Amino acid sequence: MKQKNILSSQDMERAITRISYEIIEAHRGVENLALAGIVTRGDSLAKRLRTKIEQLEGEAIPVGSMDINLYRDDWTRISHHPIVRPSKISFSVDEKKIILVDDVLFTGRTIRAAMEALMDFGRPSRIELAVLVDRRDHRELPIQADYRGIRIETLHSDTINVLLSEHDGEDRVFVEYE
Repeated sequence: MKQKNILSSQDMERAITRISYEIIEAHRGVENLALAGIVTRGDSLAKRLRTKIEQLEGEAIPVGSMDINLYRDDWTRISHHPIVRPSKISFSVDEKKIILVDDVLFTGRTIRAAMEALMDFGRPSRIELAVLVDRRDHRELPIQADYRGIRIETLHSDTINVLLSEHDGEDRVFVEYE
């Protein structure tokens, strides 16, 4: 397998800053806004977005994390014994504008599962999506990102790897291909 770097640590920081500005601009501030990161890297990205938005707006917004393994339509293909972590949404989602955060948007199935899981917590007034990497050409469901770090064209067989210092000791995004 070959590797090609697509985002450096600095590129990731710029993308998070840009996404934060876009969120603030689209919502004209942060009133009634919350972030819900999809475990495992989406929740770390959500925390980074919260920190950046708080620096820019001077106001903290709620952030939670969601494990969507049991909501996936392919969980039996992945494993007959999926590891399920608890979702941590410590705020009411009712009538909130929720931004789901994930590292990579590929087929859309993870996001569909996350929306279904979120509905178990209540009824948001709006759900949007922020991703670091949008693979754009491989959707299986009609789902698109409202906020994205980068949009790249890949082959279906390519793999996007997002490394975050919280989990991997470094910040970097690369594609593996043949």
